[in-house]
Amino acid sequence: MDLRAALAARRLVAIVRGADPDAALRTVVALAEEGVGLIEVSLSGADALGVIARATAELGPDRPVGAGTVLTAGDARAARDAGAAFAVTPGLGAGVDMARDLGLPVLAGVMTATEIIAARAGGAAALKLFPAADAGGPAYLRALRAPFPDAAFVPVGGVDLAAARDYLAAGATAVGVGSPLVADAADGGSLTALRERARAFRAVAEEATA
Repeated sequence: MDLRAALAARRLVAIVRGADPDAALRTVVALAEEGVGLIEVSLSGADALGVIARATAELGPDRPVGAGTVLTAGDARAARDAGAAFAVTPGLGAGVDMARDLGLPVLAGVMTATEIIAARAGGAAALKLFPAADAGGPAYLRALRAPFPDAAFVPVGGVDLAAARDYLAAGATAVGVGSPLVADAADGGSLTALRERARAFRAVAEEATA
């Protein structure tokens, strides 16, 4: 898949990390049904590879599911084997390199200019600015975009509705959202509330695209 193009079109990545694999699967499916086109299942969640495999089988290729928290070469291989369409990392390392070599597009975690240069040289499709809130928020993103105007940045970490709007206005290609969107749904919480939050975040993403 063309991850950069998908990020630019969708503007939103949902991050699912749960202690209950069945609830996590229901969460992924509900998000997809609400039109969230890019969903990342973190490998730090319970039976994440199983959730990715089951979600991929249920949703099909038009609604891609990625693997998050890809740290090692083994993580990347396991994610590919489970059917992940893309890989997301918290930083640079063997997970980025192996995912790239396996043909998985990578959203690579960065914070500094040096890491941005390394990630782009290493073939990352887009750059996960993480942890975005701790790095300085939208102002820091604007500062980075001055030397890297053509980079595809995806702020992650502490992105609520208001922050999502601010990051997109500051030039983010997309935003990655975990608990402000998913909350406790992947642990068995309300899917009705999840769907309401998904619609709210989608509205912000669509505003930025219009």
